[in-house]
Amino acid sequence: MLNRRYPLPAVAAARPPRRLASRRVTLIAIAACVSASLSAGCTGTTPERPAAAAPVASAPVPTDLPGRDPETPTGSDISFAGPSGQLHGVWAAPKGQPKGAVLVVHDSQGLTPHISDVVGRFAGAGYAALGVDLLSGPGSPPTDPTQAPMALAALPPTNVIASMRAGVVELGRRAPGVKIGAVGFGFGAGALWRLLGAGDPTLSAAVPFYGPTAEDADFSRSHAAVLALYPENDHKLSESQDNADMAMMKANLVHNSALFPHAEAGFFDDTGTHYNADAAAKAWQATLDWFKKYLVTAPRPARPLPASSSNAPSDHPTKASTDPKTS
Repeated sequence: MLNRRYPLPAVAAARPPRRLASRRVTLIAIAACVSASLSAGCTGTTPERPAAAAPVASAPVPTDLPGRDPETPTGSDISFAGPSGQLHGVWAAPKGQPKGAVLVVHDSQGLTPHISDVVGRFAGAGYAALGVDLLSGPGSPPTDPTQAPMALAALPPTNVIASMRAGVVELGRRAPGVKIGAVGFGFGAGALWRLLGAGDPTLSAAVPFYGPTAEDADFSRSHAAVLALYPENDHKLSESQDNADMAMMKANLVHNSALFPHAEAGFFDDTGTHYNADAAAKAWQATLDWFKKYLVTAPRPARPLPASSSNAPSDHPTKASTDPKTS
């Protein structure tokens, strides 16, 4: 049910007051309690894992990661039509009929083995999944992975949006008849915010992981249900949570947001130095719950009501922490 109120979890109550703190959403403690697999999180926080070594293509993938088990599908390299030439990506399909489709937008390191593995994890959860390589298309992508951040930063935003839209179209072609969502990490989350601003009528849900939002963000062209995830220890990103919440409320989007205590940007990347096993597990469960609610269960929404309407849909209570899980 929308606009439900919940008592503040202890972790939220302990935070110092901030602007708009009355509507700050922190789902960490709740997600731990409602998920049987994470029930131990209600009594304590799992210690951070030590920094992982750089991924090696031939190295075995651990099975103790969120969404990964021995049966998790492996993505395959594909090419598909882009705005100005062929784009490259990684595709993974679930066993049986997909219950939805997910576009995975990579971080500033590019389409790494980690992102390819995340594509497979979504397939293992029952979704058709596609990771688009934003550095593909005309020209030669950098062969040195350390050059990927600079190459991505140099891309015109319109090109990035066009490539993501091409990925959405390809998902619709490969998995017809299901609703489409998107998840982005870091740079990819920022790109996903831009896609929401530009609008895409076929995008029903979005989950940006630790991505900045422009101060003048306008999401009035979008109708996607948005769950935004933030790391507490990255103050620049956590401060942008207020800005994103305000922009989504102004656009009357169904939305929610979560701040993960003691987490850094990159907390979901198990190959990076900021990986946080506890935050990653809870964020993964919250993402699956969000997609289940808005890609699988909920009917496709009509155009959002005007922001002034008292019946405006929202998953974001005014003065409560909330759990974005399906009731």
